[in-house]
Amino acid sequence: MSSRRRAVAAAASVLLTPLLGVPPAGPASSAQAPLYLAFTSLAVHDAALEGQRHGTHAAAAAVAVAAHDVLSEYFPGAATRLDADLAASLAMVPDGKKQDAGVVIGAAAADSMIASRVGDGRDDASVAYNKAPAPGIWQPAPGGSMALAWLGFVDPVVDVPPVALDGPDPITSAAYAAEYDEVLRLGSTASTERTARQTAVAQFFAPNAVVTYRDVLCRYLDGRPLGLLPTTRLFARINAAVANSFIQTWRLKYDVGYWRPFQAIAGAATDGNAATSPQENWVPLVANPAYSDYTSGHAAATSPFAAVVRQTLGDDTPLVLRAGGLERSYSTLSALERDALRSRIWGGLHFRDAMHDGYYLGHATARRVIRVLH
Repeated sequence: MSSRRRAVAAAASVLLTPLLGVPPAGPASSAQAPLYLAFTSLAVHDAALEGQRHGTHAAAAAVAVAAHDVLSEYFPGAATRLDADLAASLAMVPDGKKQDAGVVIGAAAADSMIASRVGDGRDDASVAYNKAPAPGIWQPAPGGSMALAWLGFVDPVVDVPPVALDGPDPITSAAYAAEYDEVLRLGSTASTERTARQTAVAQFFAPNAVVTYRDVLCRYLDGRPLGLLPTTRLFARINAAVANSFIQTWRLKYDVGYWRPFQAIAGAATDGNAATSPQENWVPLVANPAYSDYTSGHAAATSPFAAVVRQTLGDDTPLVLRAGGLERSYSTLSALERDALRSRIWGGLHFRDAMHDGYYLGHATARRVIRVLH
């Protein structure tokens, strides 16, 4: 293999290896993982842009060092593996001035990113959800709290304006009654109307969507490489758009505090809507995380990912998703989005409006991020 091809392979090994050190899979950790994916991919893209000015070898070294240094800062427990991966990547780049230049460039890109996130609002324990109980208002389980309440107050990773939304449907409205009826019939463990396919889809999309989508894109690009800068740009746009979408989503969850279906169904006698009625012992198919309905965090993971990949590779990008030891194939991103959206209703986690508005938020955020990340 030529030295240039080894350099490209070294860069690819960084770009297409799933992020190391991301918190374990789970509802809360999957919501904060996009922040660190964004920090890493933005630093990597900056390093690639500057490194390319010095040649392929410099860019490959810069990418490897930038990824290593950002991840080492935030996940010191993964240092041994990160150091080994960096050494393996740099071993594929010829020694000399180009590699040395790349190392300096990558370190500078990482340092700049890390410095820019100091005091950005992450892990602020003083932020606590405390909305008073009322019809339509989400409440944590007794003795519990809202998971990651601080996330909605974190500085955006890319400076684009938030997306204007009209809020959830009023609980006294006909639109709310229709959404209530849909999730009541289709979203419980005991549903007799949900089909076997709908159940399978709901359960398939229940695990960490951020990990699932990164995995499928890495596998897709491994067989269809784009080149260094197009790849770093793609990941930077995806991860920045997802992170910004999560930040706004969590602010809405905090500010609006709309109740989830299982709370709405138990409390329907209090909602002032003659078209709804409570049902005892209604249990959602998928366990609900400790934050409110509006807007959907799953939508914040899915819609920006799909929007950026669609703009880059086309809607007819075939993807084979893997989750929970299972696979599902999609011939278009639109088909993937449709299933992912409906999965949260069939799983009893969300009302349809939380999904539709979440997709609008994610698509609009992605368009804004694409315009500023070149």
